[in-house]
Amino acid sequence: MRRDLKKNTAEVSPAVINRLPRYYRYLRELLRQGILRISSGELSEKMNVTASQIRQDLNCFGGFGQQGYGYNVTYLCSKISDILGVSNGFTSVIVGTGNMGRALAGSTMFEHRGVNLIGLFDNAPSVIGQIVDGYQVMDVETLPAFAEKYHIDIAILTVPKAEAETVAQKILSSGIRAIWNFSSAEILQENPVAIVENVHMGDSLMKLMYELRTAEENTGR
Repeated sequence: MRRDLKKNTAEVSPAVINRLPRYYRYLRELLRQGILRISSGELSEKMNVTASQIRQDLNCFGGFGQQGYGYNVTYLCSKISDILGVSNGFTSVIVGTGNMGRALAGSTMFEHRGVNLIGLFDNAPSVIGQIVDGYQVMDVETLPAFAEKYHIDIAILTVPKAEAETVAQKILSSGIRAIWNFSSAEILQENPVAIVENVHMGDSLMKLMYELRTAEENTGR
């Protein structure tokens, strides 16, 4: 299964990949509602994406629909889950237990997406040893040994911006393959075997501000 997915996803555009988590989220909601079959047109109305775009996106991976029937929601959700790696059993740790780190530690987001959060790390003596959402915060200096023992796939980086680069290098030298970076620093993907996703919430806020400003201009407010 994974070999086939790798072959099919080799040339898929980033825009399509960016839409896959949204498909997954909507399909899970349909299953919770007991909806087991849906057409591209019906899914289009729910997601505000054209039916043509939905068909094009899913055709990148084989289509999954049937002429005159539409999509089996359970099957389609399972296939997108496979493509996104939900069933791969990825493991993760949070590095930095300030407000952001603690908020993420208490989130059900990881569990719902098949990611196993197994540890929290910090470098502040006053924090090390504290219990946060059932996890005992460990010294970041012990991260390399922990990562080797438990084969950590993802580090969620929530340290202050000034510390981000140094801590990121420690993470990568620990053999962790991916960083989900909330530090607001831009971590460059220089390591050829590592994957870095830089999350800039300020950028998202400013995009919202832009939309609000243009809406006000269009309505004359």
